[in-house]
Amino acid sequence: MKDLKYLSALSIPLSAIIGISMGGYWSFLTPVYAFVIIPILEVLLPVDPANDDPETRVRKSKDMLFDWMLYANLPIVYGLLIFYLVSVTSNNYAISELIGLTLSLGIVLGTNGINVGHELGHRLQTKERFLGKLLLLPSLYMHFYIEHNFGHHVHAATPEDPATARYNQSVYSFWITSVSRQFINAWRIQSELLQKQGLDFFSLRNDMFWYQVIQATYLLLVYIFFGWIGLGFALGTAVVGFLLLETVNYIEHYGLIRKRKPSGRYERVREIHSWNSNHVLGRIILYELTRHSDHHYLSSKKYQLLDCHEESPQMPFGYPTSMVLSFVPPLWFRLMNPRIPETMKPGFNGSHEEAAFK
Repeated sequence: MKDLKYLSALSIPLSAIIGISMGGYWSFLTPVYAFVIIPILEVLLPVDPANDDPETRVRKSKDMLFDWMLYANLPIVYGLLIFYLVSVTSNNYAISELIGLTLSLGIVLGTNGINVGHELGHRLQTKERFLGKLLLLPSLYMHFYIEHNFGHHVHAATPEDPATARYNQSVYSFWITSVSRQFINAWRIQSELLQKQGLDFFSLRNDMFWYQVIQATYLLLVYIFFGWIGLGFALGTAVVGFLLLETVNYIEHYGLIRKRKPSGRYERVREIHSWNSNHVLGRIILYELTRHSDHHYLSSKKYQLLDCHEESPQMPFGYPTSMVLSFVPPLWFRLMNPRIPETMKPGFNGSHEEAAFK
């Protein structure tokens, strides 16, 4: 029964269902739940840095329950998306209600969509990676699969990585640089992958091309069934969804930089190059994403097996709380900058190029 704790992640789409059904002030239930109630509970609940014993790890690695809890998000996300589009195009909601509902569905697309898609995108089985890409689709972020797996996990904690926030960079600046650079990088990586296979850029094996076709088809279907209004709301929820992802990217690696070796290459990614959080509620709501240090150390690990490493830099709060704090840059800098090792800060004995982060 203890393993079923990850079903708590479904409380976010449940709150969105309540908001859409009841309207009024309830329209804002999901953003209030995600960014007010959960942060408060994170402060009150204990931190759990414990790792599983070897016997438990073996059992969890073979238990399909953990996989099915991920798969369940696919019908939930798409079912909620349709419910949302039907509701906003057929009911006479006030503008404030529409804002609340759009934020609500966008949060679902970010947490139960992109976040779960990220986990499945690291799996070895093609069918699981396919499900992961489907969960990226409503946020129009299918290129994330290529850039994240073949770009971010190679260049994390370096100036070459769009998803690593530089020291003293605000989350709002990061949104612009990360969104644009990741999309451009995904095309570049795709071109390099095709070249290694001896294929032309205009090959039918160009996944980036198909991602754009699939996303355009999705938007076309939304327009056909729900008109311009539905299309506008679908775009709005997609933006909220991928900005939620980028906010998570921001807090995961903020200010943590790998050193260059005399050869010019960077040191390998280690547990010290991602922020870790052991706050219980954030861990289960985000399928252990908050143990991000171990994820980068060994990306093939399934979420239920991720460990806490003592040498990993620890966030003072959980991920949901930290996301809220990042929205106030002066507060974020005051909280996090002292926690960044001096050896990683710009200009420290030439440990990395300050100019590259300007």
